[in-house]
Amino acid sequence: MSSEHHKPPRQLGGELVIPIIAVGFTIYFFSTIWNSPWTAQVSAFMVGGILILVCAIFFVRCAVWLSRGEASLGFGNLFTMDDIRSGRIGLLVSTVGYVLLIDRLGFTLTTFLFLALSMLILSKGKNAAFITMVSAAMALTGWAVFIWAFDTRFPRGWFETTMKAVLTNG
Repeated sequence: MSSEHHKPPRQLGGELVIPIIAVGFTIYFFSTIWNSPWTAQVSAFMVGGILILVCAIFFVRCAVWLSRGEASLGFGNLFTMDDIRSGRIGLLVSTVGYVLLIDRLGFTLTTFLFLALSMLILSKGKNAAFITMVSAAMALTGWAVFIWAFDTRFPRGWFETTMKAVLTNG
């Protein structure tokens, strides 16, 4: 009697979604920087090149697994009950919420809400006061560095407008 158990093939379909989207986005990003300063182009091509290289290595590994019969292109692992238990779905929803709300609420407030919600999901609601303080400190640091000090073009909301009025009239 064989003690070796037959493992079902690893389902790669779900694992390939993010790398395929990453490569597509990187190629799109490359197409948008042609008229940028050369330093921005070099930086973008270095970062994008590394991302494409890592994805290519993963694609080669997947091809090897597929050729050996150790994997299939199934999507059975794309969403599981573990996604709900681990908070992955909550993180996905909070990320989409961040993208949808940043223009309305501004960078600082949306970043605070996203960080707090994400950390609360990951900690399963423990240490809420500490998480709130850390999220506030991180969001305020982001505001101080990116908006106040460097005057970047991040979306401005109620907080940024109020702080600009306080700092210019104070």
